Amino acid sequence: MATQTVRAQSTGVPATNARKWVIVFAIALAILAYIDRVCISMAMPRMRAELGFTPVEVGWIFAAFSIAYAVFEVPGGWLGDKMGPRKILMRIVVWWSVFTALTGAVTSYAQLLIVRALFGAGEAGCFPNLTKAFTTWLPNHERVRAQGFMWSFARWGGAFTPPLVALVFHFVSWRVSFVLFGMLGILWAIPFYRWFRDNPADHSGVNAGELALLGDSAANASGHGNVPWGKLVGSRSVWLLWVQYFCLSFPWYFFITWLPTYLQDPRGRALDETTAATYAIFPLLFGGVGSMFCGLISAPVARMLGSTGKARRVLATVGFALAAAFLVLCIHTPNPLLAMIFMGMASFSNDLVMPGAWGACMDVGGKYAGSLSGSMNMMGNLAGFVAPPLGGYILQSTNNDWNTFLYVMAGVYLVGTFCWPFIDPTTPLEADASAN
Repeated sequence: MATQTVRAQSTGVPATNARKWVIVFAIALAILAYIDRVCISMAMPRMRAELGFTPVEVGWIFAAFSIAYAVFEVPGGWLGDKMGPRKILMRIVVWWSVFTALTGAVTSYAQLLIVRALFGAGEAGCFPNLTKAFTTWLPNHERVRAQGFMWSFARWGGAFTPPLVALVFHFVSWRVSFVLFGMLGILWAIPFYRWFRDNPADHSGVNAGELALLGDSAANASGHGNVPWGKLVGSRSVWLLWVQYFCLSFPWYFFITWLPTYLQDPRGRALDETTAATYAIFPLLFGGVGSMFCGLISAPVARMLGSTGKARRVLATVGFALAAAFLVLCIHTPNPLLAMIFMGMASFSNDLVMPGAWGACMDVGGKYAGSLSGSMNMMGNLAGFVAPPLGGYILQSTNNDWNTFLYVMAGVYLVGTFCWPFIDPTTPLEADASAN
């Protein structure tokens, strides 16, 4: 992200670029969030060998994070709207870092369920509060691009976690590895808290030119605890944003939970641990490219179609349809490398939806972006609560028939294609919650 001088027309003063550091902090935190979230999937085969978990128990361990994350998403987003993201993000990161480290101390199934649930509760609210920060610190035309960058690096952080964990395993046990990963969040939280301010006007590095460039964005910084829940629940677009994000997250959770097991299972792809770790990179690596690609082409597509709303609807609908198609191709491809490339393309298509969905939360939510994005992400993590244990039941009842699990995921993607044509992703909730 090269720094460039921007001239604010209303003041004639060259604008500073302090807002770019908000994107840098967001990218760094997104990477850390996905490292701490994904590392357990690579560690799980070793954890199963030591602690004797069944496939169903593994599914519920993965789900424990998701249900707690989902339950605390809306409160986390609402607190960001009310108190500002600075204090809330600090508390979030310290909390989840502690429970990442404590994952390495568990000795039983029950303990791991509790620790992972508390880890999920801690990480909840991270992305809604980053979205709140974007809504406050970035002008409207920079927001979707920033979401694209953030989600790209989030995916890439998760993508390279399997080989990173495999490398760490050469030096320390799986238990010590969780302690090491937990320490990373503390290293982020301290400089963020010292630098960030909820209102850009309170930051010494922001001049009058940059404030003018931000326009009305800074108005979103003041406390907004009185969320218009009636309008939110009564909006067709909000409901469809919730449904499509459930459909988007349901298959995606496979990539950060069951994928290493699928790659190593004799009924899956029967790969060794090192090869599995390498191939497990593809879905999140390709997904990151998809997020960045979407963030970069959204504005040109909007100009071509004459509407930001149309651009978001087209990109998201195409993304869902292609994701389903590529998963089916993966199922019918015997070569493991080619199959994982197809799965990677499914993830690429998945992430054509991401920046537009979060951009819709910013535009539709406005000063309530934290609450709206928290509610949408809650629905996504409810999918994360359903998908891993459902996969465990499917595998246990079908003697590890992975293709059945993958077909279910492709079907869920298809449901998502029918949501976006009916979403208005640009009209503010307070202006017209149901406009199309």
